[in-house]
Amino acid sequence: MRTSLLAVVCLITLAALSGCEEEKEHIAPAIHDRDSISVMTSYGVNTLISDSGVIKYRIITERWDVNTIRKPSRWEFMKGIFFEQFDQQFHTEGYIQADTAWYYDQLKLWKLRGRVRIRNVNGLVYTSEELFWDGLRHEFYSNVFSRVVTPERTLQGSYFRSDENMSHYIVANSKGSFTTESMEKDDNSGNDAAKDTTQQQPQAPMRPQAVKHAKTTTP
Repeated sequence: MRTSLLAVVCLITLAALSGCEEEKEHIAPAIHDRDSISVMTSYGVNTLISDSGVIKYRIITERWDVNTIRKPSRWEFMKGIFFEQFDQQFHTEGYIQADTAWYYDQLKLWKLRGRVRIRNVNGLVYTSEELFWDGLRHEFYSNVFSRVVTPERTLQGSYFRSDENMSHYIVANSKGSFTTESMEKDDNSGNDAAKDTTQQQPQAPMRPQAVKHAKTTTP
């Protein structure tokens, strides 16, 4: 009887001691790689961009992230972007829009993706799923299916390259429809004709200098 009572006392004592042990917190390891964290996030952006002191663009986007830690550093527009382009009299010349965009500030290069659409002052409409805008060479280029529609013609091809005004462009591996009048003009001038070309890898776009009217949060 005494042995049984002693065993019960020992069990109760052990249970009490185990209940007094310090509880361990289950904490995830610290994150040392801050590569994915933006240094600035702006919401509801409607801002003007100047180039050499002249206002040339308006940017409208739902969210704008600036990440200077990732290599290369970049701006990210994961909720879509809309550019409006102005002439020197502040008249609208055209627009650019895309579902997603990245701007690599060190390379001066824009990468536009998902329902990319451009319209210029002459009524040309360009559509594609991916387009690069090189700010150093002042040109657009794409290595995926692209479509160009003007009042005179429709062109489609797997490679596209153009100046920033979309006034001189090349569509390689192309197919399309032309009016007789536009074909005669091309025979005489040789401008804006679709032709094969070797692919070239440029690297850059515009030089933002002024940012206004943006609500900013810093994580």
